[in-house]
Amino acid sequence: MIFIVVKWTPKPELVEDFPDIVADFTKATRAEPGNLFFEWSRSLENPSEYVLVEGFRDGEAGGEHVNSAHFKAFVAEAPDVLASTPLIISQSIDADGWGEMGEIRV
Repeated sequence: MIFIVVKWTPKPELVEDFPDIVADFTKATRAEPGNLFFEWSRSLENPSEYVLVEGFRDGEAGGEHVNSAHFKAFVAEAPDVLASTPLIISQSIDADGWGEMGEIRV
């Protein structure tokens, strides 16, 4: 799996509208056959920051994502709504999705 975490900081006047701004991009990415998950959260430490956690089946699926029309359109439009360059961690890991946490059982 390609596991990606990206930190996004929208312009101050767009922080509250950011989920709506990324909605079409999110919907299109989640519809990709190789997408495992594409989940946005808001930082508890910095409410002006959003965190995106992404999973793609493999490098081929990740490549299809970055070559898709919706990704290219989003990349072209993103600088207009961001206050800073996003920060990213992208790694290939030996997993195919989420598993239960071993230290806590409910």
